[in-house]
Amino acid sequence: MIPKEILKKVQQIQIRTSHLVTDALAGEYVSVFKGAGMEFEEVREYQPGDEIKTIDWNVTARMGHPFIKRFVEERELTVMLLVDLSASGDFGSATQFKKEVATELCALLAFSAMKNNDKVGLITFTDRVEKFVPPKKGKKHVLRVIRELLFNEDETGDEKKKHQTDISIALEYLAKVAARRTVTFLVSDFIATGFEKSLRIANKKHDIIAVTIADHREQLLPDIGFVELEDAETGEIMVVDTSDKNAMLSHRLTTSQMIEDRKKMFRSVGVDEIPIMTNEPYVEPIMKFFRARERRQ
Repeated sequence: MIPKEILKKVQQIQIRTSHLVTDALAGEYVSVFKGAGMEFEEVREYQPGDEIKTIDWNVTARMGHPFIKRFVEERELTVMLLVDLSASGDFGSATQFKKEVATELCALLAFSAMKNNDKVGLITFTDRVEKFVPPKKGKKHVLRVIRELLFNEDETGDEKKKHQTDISIALEYLAKVAARRTVTFLVSDFIATGFEKSLRIANKKHDIIAVTIADHREQLLPDIGFVELEDAETGEIMVVDTSDKNAMLSHRLTTSQMIEDRKKMFRSVGVDEIPIMTNEPYVEPIMKFFRARERRQ
């Protein structure tokens, strides 16, 4: 049974994100994401200017004069949300943890898809696949997706053990459960390695979009002296002197290089990225991405 506090959070997220799914955002969503192909609409008489290749020769032979087949773009999409629930998401130096921002952002994308009558599915993962919700349409289903993102307890009701991140496992699972092409938002802080090959393969079949959620304190630590830090995923503890300018400079350079390497990797496999910071509004980066992709198309 889902606790009352989870249901309350679902309602709060629904209220916060529903009003963000404005006509403008929904319009951007429609213009950017195309359907899976073309579907037959009707047969009509040939008119001057119609392409010869569209002639339906069987109907033309029966009727004695030319008819053509008309096709329309198949608008319906399947949107998959691949969401990283590993322990590093339990961090945030602003008003929200990374995992909370991820949930709200996924709700926004799901409601945008729902408004356009698209299917929405969910795969949550750590170093294993945690949950799969098959794609469906409708508000009731979207609310279930949000509940699953919030409800991080296993079937026994015990709190889940902290896990590390394996993005490859999630991408390989997507290949198994999604027979047709999907628009897939891969939501993670991408504190992981070794998934480039899986990402490249998955992006050949699906339209993968990397949504990178980061916190500014991961890149820039405040000057407060000695601090004991724990790796949320491995449990490793280290003591850092934040007053040591050389150490902090080295940390910033290392972090900046990791970010740049990740961006280069995304570009090399043809995956678009939406960078999100926990201390900044997330709607503007999404809108910026939609507009940039529309210009390219």
